[in-house]
Amino acid sequence: MSHFLIAGGGIGGLGAALALAQAGHRAEVFERAGEFGEIGAGIQLGPNVFRMFDRLGVRAAIDADAVRPSALVMRCAIHGHEVTRVPLGAGFAAHFGQPYAVIHRADMLRALLDACRAHPGVGLHLNAGVAGAAQDARGATLHLSDGRALTGDAVIGADGLWSRIRAGVIGDGPPLVSGHIAYRAVLPMARVPDNISRDEVTLWAGPKLHLVTYPLRRGELLNLVAVFHSDHYEEGWDAAGDLGLIESHFAGTRPEVRHMLRMIDAWKFWVLCDREPRRGWSQGRITLLGDAAHPMLQYLAQGANMALEDAVCLADQIGRHATIPEALAGYEEARVLRTGRVQLMARIYGEAYHAGGVKAELRDMMLANRPAQAAWAGMEWLYGRQAWEG
Repeated sequence: MSHFLIAGGGIGGLGAALALAQAGHRAEVFERAGEFGEIGAGIQLGPNVFRMFDRLGVRAAIDADAVRPSALVMRCAIHGHEVTRVPLGAGFAAHFGQPYAVIHRADMLRALLDACRAHPGVGLHLNAGVAGAAQDARGATLHLSDGRALTGDAVIGADGLWSRIRAGVIGDGPPLVSGHIAYRAVLPMARVPDNISRDEVTLWAGPKLHLVTYPLRRGELLNLVAVFHSDHYEEGWDAAGDLGLIESHFAGTRPEVRHMLRMIDAWKFWVLCDREPRRGWSQGRITLLGDAAHPMLQYLAQGANMALEDAVCLADQIGRHATIPEALAGYEEARVLRTGRVQLMARIYGEAYHAGGVKAELRDMMLANRPAQAAWAGMEWLYGRQAWEG
């Protein structure tokens, strides 16, 4: 049995702790906040992450709170026409062997947290900010911001976009600011206008902007995420949004889009950032996971999904190698091209969503009248079973 010290108690950190404990190891999670919690509202769950839920034994808890939308729909935010529609019903689930769903971040985190609390191999520590990590031939040490130093067999940096562990492992400076801002809010479903879909993931695409809506909390809430291009920058994930700013950016969009935005009187926003894909996450007994390793823009809705893939893959690699350094190197090798592709494709999808003029016309022409099977085939690289899963 090995002893793992995990920096960060978000979805990736708790997922890693659970996967490692289920594989017979000791995993301790160190979270800087006074409670375990997720900032934000909705997460989209592709078939790929449902395989991870099955592996982690949390599928029933996820299913209890998730909503399975009927379709992914893109509409033009300027003219209102439907660009494309991807059915997500029985045919989709049969094709991929798993469904597509949406869930509140807090509900997903709670499922993982409850499973961690129930497992004797997991230790959970709050008010434990991380300052950095070090290692030698015998073990790895996690340095906490209060001066404590804890030693185990390995350190896993799951401490997010501004990772302290990454700074010591790779040292490549701050993340890349995309120039895109996301505003988020939720609306009680009873207040949603009749002309807005309640059971679909709908993306209203326009020049340098889009609005996404979908149901949450068993259909009790509608999640809204409005994204637009801006040079405003503020580090963090939970700043208060400017009603005048979002109004001005969406001024030329459809009446139903502007009506939805005006129904929200308090937005939270964050600046979208990512990094260039690169190798070097794992050095000896220290490795990175989730956004600390491969932060990505939100346009493929895969950040949390990739973190849980990382978690399960990491535990698998520990069981397949004789030493921890070999296992961590194997984990990076198994994940780096997969996550790098998602990072780059998320940027490309963002450009397609935010296209205007002839670019938007070409996008619409390419996506129009796609048969469901053709759409699903185009998603196979993302949602299909990966080589490391066996």
